[in-house]
Amino acid sequence: MNNNLVETASFTDVFKPDFIIDNVGGPFIIGLAVGFFAKKMFKIALFCLGALVVVLFMLQYFDFKGSQDINFQEVGDSFIGSVKQGFELLNERLSKIQSNKKTIQGGSAVGGFFIGFKLG
Repeated sequence: MNNNLVETASFTDVFKPDFIIDNVGGPFIIGLAVGFFAKKMFKIALFCLGALVVVLFMLQYFDFKGSQDINFQEVGDSFIGSVKQGFELLNERLSKIQSNKKTIQGGSAVGGFFIGFKLG
């Protein structure tokens, strides 16, 4: 007598296209896109930061006096504020996706993220 309290999908239901796309394929594609985008944005941010450092060294070498008037603390605070606002927006969007009928399956989403990060 089998008194299994946990009801699971039958073996034949696991291989149906609807089950695979909803529970494995969709989160994997979302993770793949997010990982690819994250690596590209990281590369662009590093390039811009390096270009900014080179420009600052050039301004110092040519003894440009106007660069001392720039308030770097204010620029940094503005940048950090915009990054925090972006993360809050991302968190809001992801919570809306997760609150739907089906939750994002973590394993395939994380796998997709790492593969997308590797491909990016």
